[in-house]
Amino acid sequence: MVIYGTAFYWAFEGFNVVMMEIMDSQLNDIAYLIQFRDRINTNVSRKSVAWHLDHSLKVINTISEVLISSDPERYQHRFNWIRFILFTLRYMPRGKGKSSVFVLPPDKIKTEDLLSQLEIARNHLDQLESLDKNSNFIHPLFGQLNKRQTRRFLKMHTIHHLGIVMDILKS
Repeated sequence: MVIYGTAFYWAFEGFNVVMMEIMDSQLNDIAYLIQFRDRINTNVSRKSVAWHLDHSLKVINTISEVLISSDPERYQHRFNWIRFILFTLRYMPRGKGKSSVFVLPPDKIKTEDLLSQLEIARNHLDQLESLDKNSNFIHPLFGQLNKRQTRRFLKMHTIHHLGIVMDILKS
């Protein structure tokens, strides 16, 4: 697994090519971690490994669909301090964000649903490559994000939840 080693690639390689490799690696990590789906550690999170994996995949797929269907002409860059700080630090604090109802996992998470979402996420990442650089997504905290910023957010968000999963599995 590569979960924590991805920052090295991000810092020292070409951003676009490596970003896809990192996201592919994160999806491989998710595929591997499905076998631990039922593990839970309430000292780390009230949610199970399956919940964090399902949520991560739902975020990737939902945001990808918004980005794919967006109108690049409507993108307007605006500076956002919170985005600037957290994107620069490549960090998302735990327990601070509120998830949209659209990306919350169901009460019962099936392995076959995780695998299906995983395949859809792989297809979405392939589609993102050909999108206009001003394809966009509006995040409630970070504001309007273009394609590059959205991919950075997806990477940060996935690493955030994979880190929680790894902490669950440590104990």
